[in-house]
Amino acid sequence: MRAVLRARNVLAAADGDSNGAIARKLDVHVNMVRKWRGRFAASGLDGLRDAARPGRPKTYGPTMRVAIVATATSAPGPARRCCRTARARRSPHPESTWSHRTIAAKVAGTVSATVSTSQVGRILAGLDLKPHRVRGWLTRRDTPDFWQRAADICALYRNPPEGAVVLSIDEKTAIAARSRRHPGRPAAPGRPAREEFEYRRHGTASLVAALDVRSGEVLTEIIIRNNAVTFTGFLDQLDAVITPGLDIHVVNNGSSHTARHTRKWLADHPRWTVHWTPPHASWLNQVELLFSAMTRRVLRHGDFSSRDDLIAKLDAYVINHNTTAKPYRWTYDGTPLKVT
Repeated sequence: MRAVLRARNVLAAADGDSNGAIARKLDVHVNMVRKWRGRFAASGLDGLRDAARPGRPKTYGPTMRVAIVATATSAPGPARRCCRTARARRSPHPESTWSHRTIAAKVAGTVSATVSTSQVGRILAGLDLKPHRVRGWLTRRDTPDFWQRAADICALYRNPPEGAVVLSIDEKTAIAARSRRHPGRPAAPGRPAREEFEYRRHGTASLVAALDVRSGEVLTEIIIRNNAVTFTGFLDQLDAVITPGLDIHVVNNGSSHTARHTRKWLADHPRWTVHWTPPHASWLNQVELLFSAMTRRVLRHGDFSSRDDLIAKLDAYVINHNTTAKPYRWTYDGTPLKVT
């Protein structure tokens, strides 16, 4: 690009344009026009080449830089100089991510030259390459009817059938009852609240929840085991309290709920219709919104002296939720989401 700009400068001068006119035409400073006209007049085409730049030459050439980038963008493996014995070569490499130190060791065994860890860091920083950072990703299985099932559930939320009950059901399992070994400190101006790192375990609790999509109210029950028998037992309780004759539509994530015992129960209760979420799409289940709020407000920074204390606080949260419950405003309509 610079060579083209200089050539256009010289050609415009050959046409008789003034320095100011050339500067305006090329959108450059007039001093640059004078500089390259003078160089061309003195040395011809050689004057348009870049002059030798001052300073120390690069310590590491392109081979070293390419080796560093190639290493940082590959899966970690043992450095050659670290595996001198046959037993070491056969043993698996324990590290799952690269560090500047391990990259430097790997490159030293590849190009037969040493490079410092700080230099590795500078080269990677210049390329915005961060091999120590890993972002989680879930590969969704191939589900041909994914969008049909997603659209069916969204239509159920946005336009519930008249004269029917719409429930969103799922479990939240292995909720840990933990108590901090020492009391925390409240927030202060310019300082967030502090939470003790060490804790004591008091067991776990699991619950199953049914969210009424129309009202936002939720019914929960503490469970011992998460299996088909427990699930159908919870459905029995719901079936007993819901007005006879009403159709019941359920959004559920499947997993153990698709067992033979569950399928038989559903066949024996024809007023129940289950809308299974696609694999890896539990976010389509509205009760997950309740679980998310419960995690943020009760569990994440909670302090529970026992399993019973945990259960009591979960029950209290659900009771308080139901006193002011209102339906969630579902905005997703089943169309493909933008991938970021």
